[in-house]
Amino acid sequence: MNSISAPSSLLTEEQIEQIRNSAFLSEKAGQLTTEQLALINNNNWFNLFVPRSLGGLEMSLPEATRLQESLAKADGSFGWTVTLCSGANWFAGFLSPELRDEVFAVPSRICLSGSGAITGKAALTNNGYLISGFWKYATGSPHATHFTANCRIEKDGIPVTDEAGNTTIAAFLFKREEVKIINEWNCIGMKATASHSFSVENLPVAANRAFSISPLTARLPQPVFYFPFIQFAELTIAANFSGITSHFIDLCHALFHSRVKQKGYTIEQACDVFECLGRSKTKFEADRILLFETMDAVWAKGLETKQWRSEDLNSVTVACQSLVKTARNTVNTLFPFCGIVAVDASSEINRVWRDFSTASQHSLFTVECL
Repeated sequence: MNSISAPSSLLTEEQIEQIRNSAFLSEKAGQLTTEQLALINNNNWFNLFVPRSLGGLEMSLPEATRLQESLAKADGSFGWTVTLCSGANWFAGFLSPELRDEVFAVPSRICLSGSGAITGKAALTNNGYLISGFWKYATGSPHATHFTANCRIEKDGIPVTDEAGNTTIAAFLFKREEVKIINEWNCIGMKATASHSFSVENLPVAANRAFSISPLTARLPQPVFYFPFIQFAELTIAANFSGITSHFIDLCHALFHSRVKQKGYTIEQACDVFECLGRSKTKFEADRILLFETMDAVWAKGLETKQWRSEDLNSVTVACQSLVKTARNTVNTLFPFCGIVAVDASSEINRVWRDFSTASQHSLFTVECL
C-alpha cells in the first residue's frame, strides 16, 4: 500500500460509519459497545499479528500499523483499544507452546489486556510463582480474556538478580477470573478504552506462565516477533496519534468553512484561518509520510535476517517522535479557531480533542517529544 494513502482507505465507508455511530454510546458506557466488539471479532482485529496457524491475520508490522491508523481515525477509543489489545495478543510469539495452544484454542474470542509497569512481585516456589501486584491502565479490561503484567522475581523475600546485578523481571499471563479489576479509569478522553487497573494477591501460577519479550526469546518464526518491542510500541502508538490528528484536521476543515460563512469573516480573516489550517496540515502530512516511509525502509532491511541495526531502529524512534510532536502542535494550533462547539462535550470535535489530549500523555512520548 502507498504510504501516503489517506488513513481511512483501509476501511469501508460502512465500517467507518458503524464505528462512529457507536462512538457516543461507547463513551457514555465507558467501554466499547456490543456492536463495536462484534465488528472487531468479525474482522479478527485483535489478532492482527497472531499467525494464521493460530487463527490470526498474520499481518506484517507495516500492514498492521496502517490499519491501526485507519481505525484510530474512525474513532480514537476504538483504534486505541484494537492497537493495545492486538499488541498484547502479539505476545503469542513469546509464550511457551503448551500455554500458547491453550490460550489461543479459540482465537476469535481471545483478547489480552495488561500493563507494562513493573509493579508486581513474583516469589519463586517449588511449582512456579506466588504473585501479588497492582497494575494501572489495562486497556480493554471489561472484555479481556487474559491479563499480562510485569513482576520482579524474588526468592525467600530477596530480589533475584542477573550476573550484572540487575533485578530479574518477567512478564506473566493471568486468566480473567484470577484478577480483580478496579474500575478507576476517569480521564477526560479515551473513555471507551476502559483502561482500568487490576490486581492479584498471593496468586499461585505455574512456571510456564512466565515469559520474556525479546528477539532472543521469540518462539514463532514470523519476523514481527523479532522486531524490538520499544520500536514496535512506538510505531503502533504513533499511528494512533496520526489517525486521531487526521480526524481532527478533517473536522476543522468542515468547521472552519462553516464558521467563515456564519460569522461573516472578511476575506483577510478567512485567508488567515485557512492559511493556518493549510500550513498545519502540510507539516503534519510531511511527518506522517516520513514515518511510514521510514518504517517501510527499516522493516525491509531486516526482514530476511529478522535482525535490525540499532541505527535503523533509532531512525524509527526519531520519526515517531517527530510525528507525535507535530501532531501535538497541529491540534494545539487549530483548536483555538474552532469556537464554542469545540468545548461542547457532546460534539464530535470535542471528543476527538479529548481523546487526543488523553492519548498524548502516554509515557512513550511525554518527555522525548519536547
